[in-house]
Amino acid sequence: MSDLKIRDKEDLVMVEKDVIIKNKTGLHARPAAILVQTANKFESDIFLEKDGDRVNAKSIMGVMMLAAAEGSKIKIIAEGNDEKEAVETIFNLLESNIDEANIGEEEKV
Repeated sequence: MSDLKIRDKEDLVMVEKDVIIKNKTGLHARPAAILVQTANKFESDIFLEKDGDRVNAKSIMGVMMLAAAEGSKIKIIAEGNDEKEAVETIFNLLESNIDEANIGEEEKV
């Protein structure tokens, strides 16, 4: 958790953390859907940022528009009551190298 950044600008507090996409096929439809489902479990506003483009992590269309290929650097940003947990959970999800095998296991839960 040492690379978790907390920014405070004019009473606006948010948490952010960078992650590199490891999935060989990138953040395509099925992993993106799992990410969106995970993000929607949190009360906080959650965004993903890549190359200056920021999208709502709770929107499948937004996440897909990032076109995050393997090796892409993504910034996870959250603001709200559960922001730290949200950022860490999404970071861990992306770090887990979401792939077809993991997706089958996730759907069984």
